[in-house]
Amino acid sequence: MGTDSVADNRQVKKSIRQLQRVKTWQLVILLILFGFIAATFLRLNNIGMVQRRTAVLSADKSGDQASIANRLYDLQRHASSHINAGTGPFYLENQYKRDTRKLIEKAKNAGGPNGNINVKADAVCKPRYNTYSQAYAQCFSDELAKYPPAPDPAQNVKLPSTELYRYDFASPKWSPDFAGGALAVCAIIVVLILARLISLGILSLMLRHHYRGV
Repeated sequence: MGTDSVADNRQVKKSIRQLQRVKTWQLVILLILFGFIAATFLRLNNIGMVQRRTAVLSADKSGDQASIANRLYDLQRHASSHINAGTGPFYLENQYKRDTRKLIEKAKNAGGPNGNINVKADAVCKPRYNTYSQAYAQCFSDELAKYPPAPDPAQNVKLPSTELYRYDFASPKWSPDFAGGALAVCAIIVVLILARLISLGILSLMLRHHYRGV
């Protein structure tokens, strides 16, 4: 066995001992710990989103336009800066009803060549739907479609699209908050575990190959 071969053998064994100072099970425990921390902060991020979304819907019920705008901004800012804080689609249903009611009430005061068709449509739909819901709006539009449009465009009611009242704020895949930091640590630990196992495997193969060549 040559001097270089002996030196290489000692270096490989030294590398193995250095890697074995930190046990795999210790890294696994750290991974579980930070995984629990990450899950906790991810849940808190989601709870914060739910609270802010509930505040938006409460403002929608009150009809306070300034409050609705402020709560929407607060919700959007939270969702865009935290992981696991996406809102999913939600609607400002009460604002839609208020806007629809205003348009219909205004149109009912206008006349046309076929009489006030808006009043006629309202008379048909209101007994079926006692609120200005999307179903009522669809019924109202269907009834108006039975009549030719009025010469005056102002007399033709165009109800707002529900998409104008739909919101869906997405959250980032990663964010520099507590949850994001904990997830980053988990990723680093996973990389260390894999690197350690791969390094030990390679060094063991090198030792086996060395002894086979002796």
